[in-house]
Parts: sequence; C-alpha cells; structure tokens
Amino acid sequence: MNPPNRVLYVVVCGAGPAGNVGRLVDLAHTRGWQVQLIATDTARDHFLDIPALETLTGRPVRSTYRPQGEPAKVPHADAVIVAPATYNTINKWAAGIADTYPLSVLAELTGLGVPIAVLPFVNQAFAANRVFTRSVENLRAAGITVLLGPGAFEPHPPRAGADKTATYPWHLALDAVAEQTARRR
Repeated sequence: MNPPNRVLYVVVCGAGPAGNVGRLVDLAHTRGWQVQLIATDTARDHFLDIPALETLTGRPVRSTYRPQGEPAKVPHADAVIVAPATYNTINKWAAGIADTYPLSVLAELTGLGVPIAVLPFVNQAFAANRVFTRSVENLRAAGITVLLGPGAFEPHPPRAGADKTATYPWHLALDAVAEQTARRR
C-alpha cells in the first residue's frame, strides 16, 4: 500500500478504452492513490463522462492551463499513468512537442524524473510505423515504462480496437508505477 496522500496523475487520451478509465481510478483508490485526471481534448469531448469522473476522483478533470493569476489547484504528482496512450500523443511527447496542456505536463514531469508508465492503445499498423517505434524507444531511453509488447499491451489488427476495450489491461500500468515508486523509496 502506498503512503497516504500519494497523487497519481492519469493522462487520458482519446481512444476506445478511455470511456472505462473509471476502472483505473477505482483500482488506484484501492491501492491508496489519490487520482488527478488530465484529459486530451479528444478524450474530454468524445469519450469521457466528466461529471461522473469528477465525482469519482473528487477533483476536476483538467485539460487546459489555468488562467493567469488563478492559484494552482492541481496537487504535485508522485507518479503518472498515460492510458490509453494514442499514436499521436506518444509521437508528439517523444518529439518534445508540448502544444497542449497534457503534453506540457508530460514534458515537465519527464524532465523532473517522476515515475511514468505508458499503456498504449494502437493498432498493428500504427505500431509497425518506424516513427512510432522510434518514439517508444525515445521514451524508454528517458526512463519511462512503455507497456508495449508480449506480457503488456499487444496491438490489435486495424479496425478491431472495439474488441479490445473490455480487456484493456489497466492494472499493468498501475503495477508499473507501484514498482517504480517502490524502487525510489
């Protein structure tokens, strides 16, 4: 069990399993984490039930920067999960592009060395793209755990993602950050 008041950021991208992120929140709560959800615009606009998730976490779902002069209300992260992580988010993050609030958070927390686990949700065609494999290699070289491959998330055939949303392995990302934070203590 984690010490009380440990904060887990969950960056949710717009992909099939995003609508089930409440499962990850529930798992994290049972392991003693407080959860701060950060959603990409696509996740927020097309996949998430924001009021239900805000009730579940007890915190607002963030997707934009706070207005200038408004005090920071987001607690500091002890660990981060990016799930479901899309092709776009993984590639932009690995390339150092921070043109959205979620990508800026990831860029900063990567530089701070906060434990981060990434659970992709991509099809086999995206996963085979050299740009994507290079991005995964870059993130791993930065010390980020990317849960892709045997024993982790295995890409599905194109246009078959709906068949994989019910079995998306949320627990693997939580196990990965728990292991990383335990090593840091």
